[in-house]
Amino acid sequence: MVVDEPAAEGRLAGVVGRPVAVVGAALRELAAEYTAQGRGFELRLVAGGWRFYSRAECAGAVERYVLDGQQARLTQAALETLAVVAYRQPVSRSRVSAVRGVNCDGVMRTLVQRGLVEETGSEPETGAILYRTTNYFLERMGLRGLEELPELAPFLPEVDDVEAESLEGTVIAEAVAAARAVDDGDEAADREVL
Repeated sequence: MVVDEPAAEGRLAGVVGRPVAVVGAALRELAAEYTAQGRGFELRLVAGGWRFYSRAECAGAVERYVLDGQQARLTQAALETLAVVAYRQPVSRSRVSAVRGVNCDGVMRTLVQRGLVEETGSEPETGAILYRTTNYFLERMGLRGLEELPELAPFLPEVDDVEAESLEGTVIAEAVAAARAVDDGDEAADREVL
């Protein structure tokens, strides 16, 4: 109850002097017990460790008590920037700006100040600072790890559609169309040989 970030099973096992497997089993048993009893809190495994949370049914009352009308939600720009960092990490500010199509320097500073994003080194070729999401990000999103991020594919247009729209009417578009025609001709010739 006193930690400010999720506590790893190994660390907890070291503190109580018990094997990690025993501590892990005890934590899972406690989590199930709290759920079965319908307590106002729950024990959850997030971001590689265990932490207490308000149960979803009680979260509204706890939020009103703690925040007392003071909410600090992320702007649309911050959410978009955070998504680019989460899916492309480690990534530089210039790359995030290129993906979003607008300068993101101020938004990145805000995300760093809020502890959602952190510096993680520099790009060897350019020396640009690289950013990644933090464990606090995972915790706030309720994720155990980045592998739990939802797939982007269902939300994205087909690559060919994007390329066609962005290249339409350009010399590049004509070259791409010509290359595709050659590829299609090669495939047809291959089928004839078979």
